[in-house]
Amino acid sequence: MISAAGLRKAFGRQLALDAVSLEVGAGECVAILGPNGAGKTTLLRILATALRPSAGSLRVGGVDALRDPDAARALLRLVAHGSHLYEELTALENLRFWSAMLAAPGAGSADAAAPRAALAEVGLDAVADERVRTFSAGMKRRLALARGLLGDARALVLDEPASGLDRQGRAWLGGFLARFTGRGGAVVMATHGFEGALEVAARVVVLARGRVVLDRPALALTADGLREAYDEAVAAEMVQ
Repeated sequence: MISAAGLRKAFGRQLALDAVSLEVGAGECVAILGPNGAGKTTLLRILATALRPSAGSLRVGGVDALRDPDAARALLRLVAHGSHLYEELTALENLRFWSAMLAAPGAGSADAAAPRAALAEVGLDAVADERVRTFSAGMKRRLALARGLLGDARALVLDEPASGLDRQGRAWLGGFLARFTGRGGAVVMATHGFEGALEVAARVVVLARGRVVLDRPALALTADGLREAYDEAVAAEMVQ
């Protein structure tokens, strides 16, 4: 679903990504970990076509995302660390707005049922008509994720999706991602949580200094084992 090869991104003299390659298949969730400044957010922005790499290639659902970013964007949704919601609108009004924005030009009106279906998927159907400014941080995170379900989304690119969620909310998130990947969707998520990564991801990828220093199946790791492998891989990269 997502195929990136040799991604490089420089901001002036600062190299944020250095020859990063990543494959994410349909039905797969990949967790990206790494210390601050490792390049996680830069990688997510490139995968979501919000930022163009200095070099490398990117395909989303078979589409050349660098040559035709609009076609690639139609297949994926980026849910950033901030919720980016309209606080004075209701939950339903927020999703109706985004649904209208996603409707293809000349394709007629947006799917009227999609916003309510997305709210039901994230457990917010009972508060559909309440203003977002009254929501807790966890409810706002759920609403932001609901936005990712609108349209023909086949891949989700998530930056710290568990932010603002309590233990129950994190358990819900795991179920949400499992349902999405169970339908053949692909997920790439940046996170700082070792346990959370292992709970929801099929693979764990660690970045350090803009490079992939670890790529392992989650089933082959425990939380302690992941911490140890993470520390060793990051330390080895830092001394080079």
